[in-house]
Amino acid sequence: MSLNEDALRSALEELAGARLQSLRGADGIATIVLDVGGMDRMERDRLEMAVRDAARKAGAQDVRLAMTAEKRQRRIIAVGSGKGGVGKSTLSANLAVAMARLGRKVGLVDADIYGPSQPRLLATEGRRPEAEGNKMIPVPSPFGVPMLSMGHLVQPGQAIAWRGPMAGNALGQLIDAHWGDAEIIVVDLPPGTGDVQLTMLQKHKPAGAVIVSTPQDLALMDATRAIGLFEQGQVPLIGLVENMAGYICPHCGEESDPFGIGGAEAAAKTMNLPFLGRVPLDLAIRRDSDAGHPPAAGEGPQAEAFATIARGVLRWLDGQG
Repeated sequence: MSLNEDALRSALEELAGARLQSLRGADGIATIVLDVGGMDRMERDRLEMAVRDAARKAGAQDVRLAMTAEKRQRRIIAVGSGKGGVGKSTLSANLAVAMARLGRKVGLVDADIYGPSQPRLLATEGRRPEAEGNKMIPVPSPFGVPMLSMGHLVQPGQAIAWRGPMAGNALGQLIDAHWGDAEIIVVDLPPGTGDVQLTMLQKHKPAGAVIVSTPQDLALMDATRAIGLFEQGQVPLIGLVENMAGYICPHCGEESDPFGIGGAEAAAKTMNLPFLGRVPLDLAIRRDSDAGHPPAAGEGPQAEAFATIARGVLRWLDGQG
C-alpha cells in the first residue's frame, strides 16, 4: 500500500486544522510538522496518536513527526462594573458563549472570588478541576467554553473570608492555568475597584475591558469609577454595555423602562467610548441563567443581544492586531 498524500492531508486538516504546519510524503515516509503551542501534555499526546494513526491508514510506512511550540497570543478581556447587581456575571458568561459560537476559542475565569456564580450559569456546579503539575486544567462546560472558578474549589454556599493577597493569589492560579488553544480569556471581575481588580491590572494586564451598567444615573456614576480604574491601569476600554434596558411584560406585551433606557449609551457618547449594545430586562434571561442554560447558546432576540455585543468585542480585538 503506497502513501496517499492527498488523503493524509485531508485527514490531518480535519484532525489538526491550522496546527498542521507542513506535510511531505516521499518513499512511503510521511514527514509532518504540527504547531502544538498552548496545548497541554495530554492534548499533545492525544493529537500525536491520532496523527500517527491517520498516517498509517493513508499508507505511510514510517511517520516522522515534529511538534513545535510557537507561542500563541492569548488575550484577556476583563468584564467589570462599578457596583454589584448589574448583571455583570450573566453578561460575562453569555459573552464568552457568544464568541465561541462565532468560531473563537474562548475560556472563562470567574474572578469574583467572594461570590462565584459562573458554575451555575454554565452548568458546571459540583465539578472540580484536575491538575497537571502545579497548574489547573479548566473544567469543560456544555457550551464549548472551558472555565475555572472558586466555585469549583469550595463547597456550595461556603463563605470565603480571605484578605487581599490571598484573593490575588487565587486569581493568579485561575488565570495561569492550562488553557490549551484558547485565544481569548474572558475574566468576570468582582464588582467595584478593590484588591482583585488591582491585581488583575498589575499582574495580568488585560488586552481590554468591557464595562457593564444599568441605565439609571447611580449605576452610571459607579461605572465611571470602574472606567477610571482601568484608565489609570492603562487598560484600553473596549466599550460600555447597558443591561436591564427595557422590560416587555410577558402577559400583555407592553414595554416599560423600570430602570430607564439609553443612559449607558448616552454616557458612552459623553466619554467618547464605544457603545457595544444593550440587553433587555427579560424574565427568560433570568430563568435560563438560573437553570444553567445561557441564552447566548440558543436562538431568538435574547441570543442576538449577546451576539451583537460579542461581535463588537471581536471587531475591537481584531482591530488591535
